Amino acid sequence: MPDQLLEAVAAGVTITDLGRQLRVGMPQSPNHPSFWHTLPRRHGDMTRADGGSAANDLITMGTHVGTHIDALAHVSQDGKMHGGVDAAEAGIGGKYIELGVHTIAPMMRRGVLLDIPRVLGIDRCEGGYEITVDDLEAACKEQGTDVEQGDVVLIRSGWAQLFDEGQPYVGGKSGVPGVGEAGARWLAEKNLHAVGADTIAFERLAPGGGHALLPAHRILLVESGIYIIETLDLEELSANEQYVFTFVLVPMNFFGATGSPVRPLAVTSA
Repeated sequence: MPDQLLEAVAAGVTITDLGRQLRVGMPQSPNHPSFWHTLPRRHGDMTRADGGSAANDLITMGTHVGTHIDALAHVSQDGKMHGGVDAAEAGIGGKYIELGVHTIAPMMRRGVLLDIPRVLGIDRCEGGYEITVDDLEAACKEQGTDVEQGDVVLIRSGWAQLFDEGQPYVGGKSGVPGVGEAGARWLAEKNLHAVGADTIAFERLAPGGGHALLPAHRILLVESGIYIIETLDLEELSANEQYVFTFVLVPMNFFGATGSPVRPLAVTSA
């Protein structure tokens, strides 16, 4: 007999893609190498005797570009990474062996969407808006969703609506909405496995401030060992009011890297 998981799949599921398509010129943090894709060989450049031809690709990119996950090696505080690992010593040899992205196991966990604009009665949060603890708790109450230990919590600000506009999504002048230190503490106290958001930095960026201060990264990655997922597309989940789902994510198995592009999925029964 098929196991319960196969039975559930056979009964029908809905899969929502939460990842962004990787395209040259897409908006991203200015702190990371841009995505680039080219074709070193096109069809017809070389043709076999039987008329067959093959094309191939070359891709370069930073590991924190597009929809991606931050490994615990991504951030340090006062020279220490999560668990007190010495950040300088850990980087000798050019690989973060202890906390690199290769140490992140594939995820299949309970996922929760906290839809902040819906709670506030707006289309999207303004640039630089700090999502407060009251906002997070109000989303849980109004949606009827509890946040449990080990969950993956995704926070929608609505900022993803600006993704196709490019630089407005980056929010250099306007700032970017997100949780601040208090919100990060609230999330960390829930003992989550990972958190995510529909912005490039997960947390609030002050107007004109860029990435000068990132307290949520410190609290979540360094102090709490909670992974961060950025540049998610949460609009479809919001439109369908899908607040609880099975969250699936598999990082690329880059040995010693500080992050990885990902294509997360939200799976619900049909």
